[in-house]
Amino acid sequence: MNTRRELPESPYLAAASGRAPHRVPVWFMRQAGRSLPEYRALRAQHRMLEACFDPELVCEITLQPVRRHGVDAAILFSDIVVPLKASGVGLDIVPDVGPVIEHPIRTITDVQALKPLEPQQVSPVTEAVSLLVSALGEVPLIGFAGAPFTLASYLVEGGPSRHHDRTKAMMLGEPETWHALMTALTDLTIAFLQAQVDAGVDALQVFDSWAGTLSLADYRSYVLPHSARVFATMTAAGVPMTHFGVGTAELLGAMSEAVEPATASVVGVDWRTSLVDAAARVKPGTALQGNLDPVVLLAGWPVAEAAVRRVVEDGRQAVAAGAAGHVFNLGHGVLPATDPGIITEAVELVHTL
Repeated sequence: MNTRRELPESPYLAAASGRAPHRVPVWFMRQAGRSLPEYRALRAQHRMLEACFDPELVCEITLQPVRRHGVDAAILFSDIVVPLKASGVGLDIVPDVGPVIEHPIRTITDVQALKPLEPQQVSPVTEAVSLLVSALGEVPLIGFAGAPFTLASYLVEGGPSRHHDRTKAMMLGEPETWHALMTALTDLTIAFLQAQVDAGVDALQVFDSWAGTLSLADYRSYVLPHSARVFATMTAAGVPMTHFGVGTAELLGAMSEAVEPATASVVGVDWRTSLVDAAARVKPGTALQGNLDPVVLLAGWPVAEAAVRRVVEDGRQAVAAGAAGHVFNLGHGVLPATDPGIITEAVELVHTL
């Protein structure tokens, strides 16, 4: 049963939906994470995947940056491999490495052995969403999932990869196996997002973290149809949806096509592309999210303050150039060494501009 709230005063939901917010909304990818001492204290007692399947821990960790920084949205504490783990894929998140797959996907037989995701398999996640909906008050909750391509990359490589060579080799050399894998992962992504929507999240974000390794032609042929099916299917949920990748300057137009069916569609922009340039690349009616370089927050407050002001002004100009709205964020996630005090100051500054 969908228990989604009405939050008419939310600046995040307004900007993501193409309405004029009463202030520039701001939240940060990986805002619930290693930059926070309260998070590190909890994680010292729990492994990553253990934490992701503990509803009360998920709730607490998700709330930590909202309490500390006063951000305009919470994002569910989880990991993109959670639905893979829940559906039976053998994997672990290894400290200082990332997701490591027990049996990488290399053949069509491996693909056929993948099992669909059933809602009850992610009940700890949906229970956490229910807890958060009650705890967050007027702050919206963003649910998320990994995009099919990024999930495929982990599965085929067996873990993090710099060049994604096995992934691209399968994609280009074994297209039948590739599309079968992407179809299965699209189904899994949709099931995971739908479970979160049914539990009450207010918005969705799909992370295609590694899509920037692809050419535009390859993205259109091998990835876009599957990502587009995710967004087309989830459009019925009626929530704002964001499509995000890193190093995706050349893909922004295609990524906005994928999310276009949504009545409230947002494309994330990393720090390599100005928001004004991004506004010219995405389809009309698309809002933008981003795009402060996370490293700027390590350079001290005077540097960070100037950079925050530039991004807000760039966002204003992007909206004037045709973007439907601007959500202030980083161009990727908060880095572990970031001083939480500077994050708080950045939020306060954005709210004054």
